[in-house]
Amino acid sequence: MKAVRTDIVEPLIKVVEKEKGLVATGIFGFILSAGIALYIFFQGKIILPEGNMGDAFSFNAGIGMFILSIAVILPFAKLGTRKRKTMRWFYITAALYSYAIETVQNFRGLNPRFSREGTIIDMIGGILFGAVSLVLVSLAVILMIQFFRMKPPYERPFLLMGIRYAFLSILLANLAGIWMILLQNRSTGADGNLIVLHGIGFHALQTLILPGLLFEKTQVNERFKKLLIHYGSIAWMLSILLIGFQTALGRTVFELTALPILASLLMLVWFGTAITAAALFIRKKRTYHSFSYSKKLGN
Repeated sequence: MKAVRTDIVEPLIKVVEKEKGLVATGIFGFILSAGIALYIFFQGKIILPEGNMGDAFSFNAGIGMFILSIAVILPFAKLGTRKRKTMRWFYITAALYSYAIETVQNFRGLNPRFSREGTIIDMIGGILFGAVSLVLVSLAVILMIQFFRMKPPYERPFLLMGIRYAFLSILLANLAGIWMILLQNRSTGADGNLIVLHGIGFHALQTLILPGLLFEKTQVNERFKKLLIHYGSIAWMLSILLIGFQTALGRTVFELTALPILASLLMLVWFGTAITAAALFIRKKRTYHSFSYSKKLGN
């Protein structure tokens, strides 16, 4: 297969411009988180009886990052105009509702999902929050199927590999989210916390896609690049599975026992492949700039 041509690789900013609504929605999550951080600095994070602004801070930032990542990859899904528009507005609507209930309910001192102190209206809001979460799960499954159905030749093969692995990780994260809904709690056993599994799984939209983007810009043997993406992504997936097993046992992932240590080692394998991709990308850029500078001197 021929190397990816540089004229095929669209600048990231042009891709993002195609999804201005999603980008604005994602940035809004970070603005909310910044405001909440200021509140926490002056007032503390706990609001009785159930509110925790620290949770609202991390949730809004996480949703913001997720929506920005969707804005980047949605143009590559090759959806029809109507389907893409529908998916875009489902994502925007779900994100805005999630921002609102997470922030408002915590400010009111209530758990936005599983309140035991709120009124019937608060309980309905929490149930609707769960339904919105299931909508996000469904959208992720639809996008995953779309990316896996693509047939060669691929215009962006390394990016597509990263996206496919990322959606497998998101599938595990969504299973953790459904687990929390069924439990009406994020805790398992004495020390297990499903939110860790949930959060790390979703970060694959950045961690597993970035190496693919970087490899598109490097002049290295294609087989080598594919192997690195496979090794790094599989290591990430296995690490997520081990975190899931540890959580299912009701134990924290931050203890020095076999499963967390092995999961950390697998994360280091992924990190090594990501660093390799970044180093090759930087080397290629430096070589290009050196060549351009020498050419100018020659002229």
